[in-house]
Amino acid sequence: MVTAAAASVVAGAAMLPNWSAGAASAGADDPTVDPATRATFQRLADAVFTDRTDALVDHKENRGHAPLTSRFSGDVQLSSSLEDKEDSALSSLRSRKSRLATLGEQYSSAKTSVSLDKTRVQNRHATVQVTETTTLTYKKVNGDEPKTTGFQAHHELTFKADRQGDWQLTGIRDTDDGYIAVNQVAKPSAAPTVADAGTPEAVRSATTWPAPSKPKNLSAGTYNYQAMAAYAEKYWSRYNPAYPDYNRGGGDCTNFVSQSLKAGGWKDVTGSSSDFHKWFSNSTAQSDSWVGVNEFSWFALSSKRVTSLANVYQLDVGDVLQMDFDKDGSKDHSMIVTYRSSQGVPYLTYHSTNTFRRSVASIIASYPNSAYYAYRT
Repeated sequence: MVTAAAASVVAGAAMLPNWSAGAASAGADDPTVDPATRATFQRLADAVFTDRTDALVDHKENRGHAPLTSRFSGDVQLSSSLEDKEDSALSSLRSRKSRLATLGEQYSSAKTSVSLDKTRVQNRHATVQVTETTTLTYKKVNGDEPKTTGFQAHHELTFKADRQGDWQLTGIRDTDDGYIAVNQVAKPSAAPTVADAGTPEAVRSATTWPAPSKPKNLSAGTYNYQAMAAYAEKYWSRYNPAYPDYNRGGGDCTNFVSQSLKAGGWKDVTGSSSDFHKWFSNSTAQSDSWVGVNEFSWFALSSKRVTSLANVYQLDVGDVLQMDFDKDGSKDHSMIVTYRSSQGVPYLTYHSTNTFRRSVASIIASYPNSAYYAYRT
C-alpha cells in the first residue's frame, strides 16, 4: 500500500531534474543548486520521512515493498552510510509497530508531506531546512480510538556533491527541542536539572496494562477539564501569539501544558520567577514553574493542585504526564491528556515536537526504558 504522500514522492522520483542544466553543468568544483535541484532535495526528504511513517502502518496486503528512498539514484541519493542508518531506523520502527499491536494499537494508513523551508550552499555542501507534517489514522481495534494522530517536526538535512556534481544526502538532524515524534528513532537526551532543597518528590508511575480503576469526575470541581483539552487541541500546531514560543529556545512543552491548564481554570500565583512556589505568565515574564519541566512538578505538587497517579493508564482528560528519558532523576518532557478511550487508553497532546492525540501506549512502546510521572489535576 502506498499513501497519497508516498505516491507524490514516487511521481517526483520519475521527474528528476535535467542535470545537464543543473548542478553538473556548473563544473566539477562548483556545483549549483537550482530550483529543480532543490525540488529533488525536497522529494528525497519526503521519501525518507514517508518511509519512516510507513513502517508503522499495518500493510497486510503489501508486505515487503521497497522503501521509496531506494528509487533515488545517480544525481541525488542517500549516501551508503545514511542508507544503512535508515534501514536500521525502519527495522526499529517495524519492531515498535509490533509492540503497539500487542497493546491493541494499529495504524491503518498514513500521510507524510515535507516542505522545504531554506537551502544554504557552500562549495560542495548544501544544508536544507525542512518541515515534516505527518498524520496517521488509527485502526479501529477497540472501536472508539480517535480518528487520527499527527505531528509537525523540523529537520536539517546535509547534502554533499562529488566531483561529478552528484549530490548525496549524508545526514539528518532533528532541530526541534523535543525528540518524541511518532516516527522518531533517535534517543532523546537532556541536561539534568538540580533540585533545590525542599522540593517535593514526584512518585514514579507504573506503565502496566490494565491499570487499577481511578475514575475522574470531569464535570465537577474547580476546573474545566474539557476547556483544557480544547485549548491544547486548538493550539497544538499553531501557537497562541499571546504567549512566548520556546520551541527553539529550550523546549515549549511545559509552557504549552501551563497554557492549557490556565485555560481550564488554574490561577496565577505571582512573585519571584525563580521561586517554584509561584506560577504565572504575563507580557514581560514567565515563572520557572510555568516553563520548566521539573519546576512545574515542584509547584504542582507543593500547591496541592495535582496528586500523583500510580499508573499512567489512570490518566484522564486534563491530567499531565511527564517523562524522564534516561532515568537520571531529572524530568525532561511534559504532555497533557486531551482524550481517553472507553478501553482506558489516554491520548496526549504536546509541543516539542508538536503532536496531536498520541496514545500513552505509543509513548511507552517508543521509550520503554524511560521513567514516567502521571499527575491528576
